[in-house]
Amino acid sequence: MLKFYALAALSLATVAAAGDSKSRGGEAEFRALYKELVETNTALSNGRCTLAAERMAARLKSAGIEQVQVFTAPDHPKEGGLFAVYPGSDPKAKAMLLLAHIDVVEAKREDWTRDPFTLIEENGFFYARGAVDDKAEASIWVDTLARYAREKFKPRRPIKLALTCGEETSGAFNGAEWLSKNHRDWIDAEFALNEGAWGELDAEGHRLVMNVQAGEKTSQNYRLEAVNPGGHSSRPRKDNAIYQLAAALTRIEAYEFPAQFTDASRAYFTGMAKIQAAKGETAIAAAMNALVKDPGDAKSIAAVSAKDVSWNATMRTTCVATMLDAGHATNALPQRARANINCRIFPGVAGEEVRTQLEKLVADPRVAVTMLEVRGPSSPPPPLSPKIMGPFEKINAQYFPGVPVLPVLQAGATDGQFLNGVGIPTYGIEPLFVGPDLGHIHGLNEYVGVNSLLDARAFLYDLVKMYATQK
Repeated sequence: MLKFYALAALSLATVAAAGDSKSRGGEAEFRALYKELVETNTALSNGRCTLAAERMAARLKSAGIEQVQVFTAPDHPKEGGLFAVYPGSDPKAKAMLLLAHIDVVEAKREDWTRDPFTLIEENGFFYARGAVDDKAEASIWVDTLARYAREKFKPRRPIKLALTCGEETSGAFNGAEWLSKNHRDWIDAEFALNEGAWGELDAEGHRLVMNVQAGEKTSQNYRLEAVNPGGHSSRPRKDNAIYQLAAALTRIEAYEFPAQFTDASRAYFTGMAKIQAAKGETAIAAAMNALVKDPGDAKSIAAVSAKDVSWNATMRTTCVATMLDAGHATNALPQRARANINCRIFPGVAGEEVRTQLEKLVADPRVAVTMLEVRGPSSPPPPLSPKIMGPFEKINAQYFPGVPVLPVLQAGATDGQFLNGVGIPTYGIEPLFVGPDLGHIHGLNEYVGVNSLLDARAFLYDLVKMYATQK
């Protein structure tokens, strides 16, 4: 792993300088903003999104932006967000929206090498919970609007900003969903930019591709539960609830949902086949070309699926056990055993259809399969129009010459589903480069390359300006 870190740092450090001094100016101010946001704990259990929103609002106001407000739902005072508008010069031009979530996945100090809520810069990397997901882009959006205000930039279209809470936890209050249902007029826009895609590094730290998210899978949790009268542990029974649950989980583990494809995933594998062929990986390149040509080619699909877990996740619905809860005493037979199954459902597949398949796999009437709260709608993928792709490809060629741009179906879920669901085409655009470990997003010791973050900041400064002035 240290070898990968060193190579990745070298690769990113040698990116050709792109953008003028204006797009890269104010680095010290950005570092301070990023540090403040990352070090504001916004985990659901013990953090405060509202405080983070207030701190970012203060920075926007100090830059001279007048239309800034912190919003909270009445029954969720700690889970507030921020909404702001940078005015445009053309009253007929429809706005664009910059979206990012400011909540983070839980992090325990005893598990991490470093304090997860202290931003540490070490060996060319920033380490902290939220260093990438999603405080990197949230910081860039706030910094970009603040710089535009100080520079007196006059865009043609208004630029809206929404920083929201609740993206990371199913069943929690979600700010993006709340805005889409209660203040659709606030966020109304011709299109939105959000997290959900990034640049890919290979295991040696070489830049492979820059992705644009064009659609995403839906996250859905299911509960498996076995209930039993229990009894004294000195008198074991054959119908032990833990064993029943374990057998059900083993059957789910062994199952693989059938492969499916969208236009975006076909385009991704078509482009990735060329990249793999150029690297000398001719067998996997041939398999990618084969599955694009024939989605029923089981042999090629199996080869690509086995090669990379991300490629596998792009091609099908996936379900995995994520939590267990069983028993009530060390000297008693379990009366109840539960497991949470987290599924990432392919676009167009109904949640109930997946529940029915899980029930068939469990094949035990003593183990109930229940679909839990529905996070949000299964939204249609946004169109990859020239108006979106043209500017992005132009800026990408300036910053990362020779790195192709490919659309991707995001295996994870983002708040883009709520915006796409109410008719605001939302694109995952975040030009950071991450390796096969995705910077340990959601895991221990989350990190991002310092130079990668600064390149993404300059890139997005230029890109948003181009989108905001286009006719």
